[in-house]
Amino acid sequence: MRRAIEHARRGLGRTAPNPVVGACIVTDEGVVVGDGAHERAGEAHAEVHALDEAGAAASHATLYCTLEPCVHVGRTGPCTERIIAAGIRRVVAAMEDPFPLVSGKGFAALRAAGIEVEIGVEREAAARLNQPFLTAVRCGRPFVIVKAATSLDGRIAGAPGMRTPLTSSAALRHAHMMRAQVDAIGAGSETILIDDPELTARGVFRDRPLTRVIFDRRGRVPATARVFATEAAGPVIMVRTGMADALRDLAGRGIQSLLLDGGTGLHAAAWDAGVVDYVQLYVAPVSLGESGVPWLEGRRFHSMDLFHRRVDLLGPDVLIEGYVHRPH
Repeated sequence: MRRAIEHARRGLGRTAPNPVVGACIVTDEGVVVGDGAHERAGEAHAEVHALDEAGAAASHATLYCTLEPCVHVGRTGPCTERIIAAGIRRVVAAMEDPFPLVSGKGFAALRAAGIEVEIGVEREAAARLNQPFLTAVRCGRPFVIVKAATSLDGRIAGAPGMRTPLTSSAALRHAHMMRAQVDAIGAGSETILIDDPELTARGVFRDRPLTRVIFDRRGRVPATARVFATEAAGPVIMVRTGMADALRDLAGRGIQSLLLDGGTGLHAAAWDAGVVDYVQLYVAPVSLGESGVPWLEGRRFHSMDLFHRRVDLLGPDVLIEGYVHRPH
């Protein structure tokens, strides 16, 4: 299953609105005869790729997959039919697919065909991998990642309205890698007015458009903002509604993951609405003092409360990241 999970990672940032899925086929002798990943929406699913690679060796073998095989007709045919036709003896799945057209029905179809089914192996690891898909299906909104660059004393700028670069080139490279994996990146009007960012993924490979979302309830962002000159990178959506309404609308557009790049007002609004799922803090080895702008001022947040918390060095900076709620 861990092998299947690693294959699933090949689809990160490329499969929305579908989940990322990996699969591998193993004979009774323990020989891996087929691997597969779902790499793009509309293309073959992971199970199909693994079955194609295994060929006749799939007969009486075990299929490991990170998510329940589909049983409905979408842009591709049902994976359950291919699994049954291949003669697979046993299917081990990490978790059930909550999508209503699949939920439990894929497993039922396999069992009805006499295939042994086991569910729950490495479930939490598979769930972490698919949090954007799972959040979209269960909550009707994108998985929200809050990203902030702060000083050691928790400030994001030297003073209100001051553009204050904090992080190193290593941290910036990592941030752009994250932009390459999400469906959309969001920023508040204050960030646009102060930093005038392009909100693009630079120096990394991205094979689909990146949606940029500007939260501007007061209509302050001018038409001359640089983000409007980057339409080749993807669409720009202006939001004039509240956070909850905006997220529902974005989910309706197929956006399953949203990286909120700044600023502190937008982060505070998302935090107060209870929709922040993941936090990434890039902490620079500087202090900005009492005149600096605090991040999430007056709100209870401590990085030690994050689930699956990770701490990494990025040049002179420290990245602290984790889930606000335990993935399930």
